Amino acid sequence: MSAQKQYGLLAEFVNTSSVLHAAEKVRNAGFRKWDVFTPFPIHGMDKAMGLKNSKVGWFSFIGGVTGYATGMLMIWWMNAVDYKILIGGKPNFSPFGAFPPSYEMTILLGAFGAIGGMLFLNRLPRLHHPLLKNKRFGGATHDKFYIVIETTDPKYSEAETRKLLEAAGSRHIEMVEE
Repeated sequence: MSAQKQYGLLAEFVNTSSVLHAAEKVRNAGFRKWDVFTPFPIHGMDKAMGLKNSKVGWFSFIGGVTGYATGMLMIWWMNAVDYKILIGGKPNFSPFGAFPPSYEMTILLGAFGAIGGMLFLNRLPRLHHPLLKNKRFGGATHDKFYIVIETTDPKYSEAETRKLLEAAGSRHIEMVEE
């Protein structure tokens, strides 16, 4: 019988304030690969976990700039280079006339950038997660609050991590296997 690889320690907390304070303790202990799971958003959790602003906005910005530039270049190429038609002495290309389609391309590629960036940064699609096999973890969608510290964290030591989570007020701690 082969031993399964350990994923991390799952610690259960009673309420929002206890998991918030525990998250601050885990952050202050220097852990990097850990997460908090709650049935609803908790105000101040980002700060307690030490999370910075999301980078998804940069993906959206780059997509938007690419869309605008692509729209302008496409219309310039079609009207001024590829298929010149002189109509009433008007110029073959005008940025004012090209703005509406370019604006639409900005919105389209900005949205694609946001979705693509979110998927990339969240390492999705992930078809399996070890926590989903854990029976106790199902309470995270109802009324339970959990902190999971992964075994791949450089500061991870099972005994020390377990002590930290017990000191933080966890009422149940168990190892999650992959």
